[in-house]
Amino acid sequence: MRVDEMLWRDWHAVAIVADLAAGRRYRTTVLGVPVTYWCDGDGLHALREDSDTGPCRIAERYATAWICLSDAPLDFFAIPEFDEPDRRVVGAGSIRLHVSGLRAVENFLDMGHFPYVHTGYLGAEPHTEVLPYDVAIDANNEILATNCRFVQPRASAIAADPIEVNYTYRVARPFVTMLYKTCVPAPDRRDVIGLFIQPLSEEWCVAHTVMIYLDDVNSDEELRRFQQTIFGQDLMILINQVPKRMPLEARHEIPVRADAMSSAYRRWLRENRIAYGTWQPEAVEA
Repeated sequence: MRVDEMLWRDWHAVAIVADLAAGRRYRTTVLGVPVTYWCDGDGLHALREDSDTGPCRIAERYATAWICLSDAPLDFFAIPEFDEPDRRVVGAGSIRLHVSGLRAVENFLDMGHFPYVHTGYLGAEPHTEVLPYDVAIDANNEILATNCRFVQPRASAIAADPIEVNYTYRVARPFVTMLYKTCVPAPDRRDVIGLFIQPLSEEWCVAHTVMIYLDDVNSDEELRRFQQTIFGQDLMILINQVPKRMPLEARHEIPVRADAMSSAYRRWLRENRIAYGTWQPEAVEA
């Protein structure tokens, strides 16, 4: 099994820290490699089970536990909002999915399904058009989609009336994406949702979600329940993807104008030589 260098050196989410029980050992896989991790009074610890190399790198960032299998890890990406003292940081759970982690990221970037899958929440007919938006690669080699707008009946747990929501999508790493959206109580700032995908294998993943919100009204459980409702509506789309891995060539899944983010993401994966979790018909036939 070949694992791309960028993925091998990257940090991969394995759990929301608040969901970990002290002293309990958890077994999972990262990029197909079996690992065990746990937390105790001395912090987080992890071991690889496929060799005698012993401990592997584990770190806590953004309310999440991350593992890196390489001795030369990449630097962490920045989320400045996480350090703002008036922010609520709430883990929205972890969901195991039978689909490539790349597919899960791509679904998160798709606004076209809002009126049909998230009816009454993130969209509703007749407001089905995805308006033009801008996509670029920044100096940090991250994808940014800006000026994304959509009329939403209930944009967040605190929203009482339909509003036009302004989005910025950010892809920081192949399995890390974030959404910055209009904050109802503070229109000059943005709520942040982080989707941190753990690649169990090429066709299985776990989606870990963290919310970084400005909300003094709803409880943690209410915020969590709202986000889990939204993610739950996506499950049928994700688990029914064929093939499970993601094609990178446009000829296999024809994009339309509304798919500008998806097209940019697939092109970016090719440019960064990411093959793990992708589908290539020639390789399958061979």
